[in-house]
Amino acid sequence: MLGQSHYYNRTIRKVVVAFGTLFNDLQVVRYTKDGLTAKEQFKVPLSYGSKEKYLTRITSDPTLTKSIATVVPRISFDLTGMSYDSSRKQQSLLQNFGTNSSGAVTHQYAPVPYDFNFSLSIYVRNTEDGTQILEQILPFFKPDFTVTVDFVPDLDKKYDMPIILNSVNTTTDYEGDMMTTRLIVWDLDFTVKGYMWPAVKTDQGLIGQYSSGYNAYGSAYTNLYIDMQSRDSQQVIVDYANGNNVFATAETVRVRNKDTVGKVIYFSNTNNGVLIVGELNELLQANDVVIGDYTNATYTIRAVDKNPIKSITIRTQPDPQNSAPDDEFGFSETITEWPNNL
Repeated sequence: MLGQSHYYNRTIRKVVVAFGTLFNDLQVVRYTKDGLTAKEQFKVPLSYGSKEKYLTRITSDPTLTKSIATVVPRISFDLTGMSYDSSRKQQSLLQNFGTNSSGAVTHQYAPVPYDFNFSLSIYVRNTEDGTQILEQILPFFKPDFTVTVDFVPDLDKKYDMPIILNSVNTTTDYEGDMMTTRLIVWDLDFTVKGYMWPAVKTDQGLIGQYSSGYNAYGSAYTNLYIDMQSRDSQQVIVDYANGNNVFATAETVRVRNKDTVGKVIYFSNTNNGVLIVGELNELLQANDVVIGDYTNATYTIRAVDKNPIKSITIRTQPDPQNSAPDDEFGFSETITEWPNNL
């Protein structure tokens, strides 16, 4: 749709599964007449489907031989609707980032907030069974209960999803005379505060690369690099032995017989002949003759370095450094700029 390639995050499926999982382990215990000794215990079956479908299934008895007691208690739930929630809208340009198995950077724009409406019905033969099931549900909703869902495994992003209990109602159906209870139904309505997630995309031709690490005390560092293939800065190796003069930092340099212009970021002035030029209008190439406007330094480029240039190192560590994970502590940050410190 809208020119986008096919994608499927299984968002609605995950919301339905997360909601149903909350109610798949409810138990009913039946006691002897003294109310103290348990004589029977079983798990309440849970199914997905509309209330009308299960009422028909439970009450239909063409052979007049089926007993209600053999099919209830039972629980069913159903997704009854979805609606956009403008109160939770985020800035549209926000993105989540991650890396895939090959190390490429992936990203995804902010999700669209949606409310998912669910109806849950409890079918019982005895009043005691119904109240017993309800008491295993209601105390957890005050009026909401939050579950954590891994909506986007590709980005390893887990999100808290509030589930709000809106109402609880009961109806009773009768068979025969009005003194004989046939079926008791408890109806619970919920709102799930979820999201709809857009496609996860993989970046091609990144502006930069990064690396990070940490030590035993939780301090971390991040290295920012310049990618020569997509940035206007380059590291080259010049023919130092056959050049003259010394480039000055920040002076403008030009390539002879070309329109290529840039500024000197770093010049090693040693036999290794390292020259880093920034603010280039186009990339430098081997055999280009680079001339400085101010110093008139002239060198021929012998090779172009394809490796990324470290631009900035940011190191963050706790203060004090011997802090334990459960201590109260701050952080200190050290920023080292390259290539001035090469």
